[in-house]
Amino acid sequence: MLGGTGFVGTHVATAFASAGCRVSVVARHRPDDVAHHFIPVDLTTARDAVLADLLAAERPDVVVDATGSSWGLSAAEITARCAGVPRRLTDALARTRRRPRLVHLGSVLEHGRPPPTHYGRAKLAGTAAVLSATAAGDVAGVVLRLANVIGPGLPRGSLLGRVADSLLTATRSPAVVRLFPLIAERDYVDVRDAAEAAVAAADAQAVGRVVDIGRGEAVPVRSLVRLLVDVSGVPATVVEQEDAVRDWRSQVGCTRVDPGPAREALGWRAHRELDEAVRAFWRHVAGGSERGRRPPPPVTVD
Repeated sequence: MLGGTGFVGTHVATAFASAGCRVSVVARHRPDDVAHHFIPVDLTTARDAVLADLLAAERPDVVVDATGSSWGLSAAEITARCAGVPRRLTDALARTRRRPRLVHLGSVLEHGRPPPTHYGRAKLAGTAAVLSATAAGDVAGVVLRLANVIGPGLPRGSLLGRVADSLLTATRSPAVVRLFPLIAERDYVDVRDAAEAAVAAADAQAVGRVVDIGRGEAVPVRSLVRLLVDVSGVPATVVEQEDAVRDWRSQVGCTRVDPGPAREALGWRAHRELDEAVRAFWRHVAGGSERGRRPPPPVTVD
């Protein structure tokens, strides 16, 4: 499990363990609460031989590449993680005698000709490396392009993470949450559902396929922010302003995937409602405090 300590990777590792698998997690730093066999390797700087030796020693049946987080990274760091790691991983797999299933976690932001963001282009390069190695017979790869993933453990730098921070640290009532204009509509999927898709891909006969993973509906971002405020029970006013802090994700407009191929190729569908995902996220960040259990007040959006 590469990148198994990140937001998505942690849930994927848990899902495989729940399915009865022995899970080895490869990442730079060992978290205090890691529950699996941990192997400390910086995948962006390790020599190619280190990866090959690691795979030969572990003899995995399935390799999941959950690297590629973009939170707080420069363009160069995004390229190294999203494009460089998959290339080096497929090269290392080609040098081993075993041919484990490779489940590569891509992004819905790879869509477009070309993808509109640097992150999307870097992730697309990683997907291309997996598909090329699969076509050459070097690996048995399948790519899951994840829609916008939410749920417990969502990073603080995300939109909902920033809203939650504002609600938890408010020094007046109602809290004022200042955001960029919330005009986008996006396909969201619970991170636990996405993790189950990775488990399904490990067994499915979908080698060489690219499969989108999402709910198949474009949800207004504004409604998701409103839902989080409702769930929190914190009196709040959300103010949308042009000069608010934003990152490249705020430039992404409408995203929606077709969930049909995932049902056909993997036997998978999302079954958790977004309300459940948001509630689980709030419980995680609020830590079970009384603030997280108040009844929801009216919400004002200016």
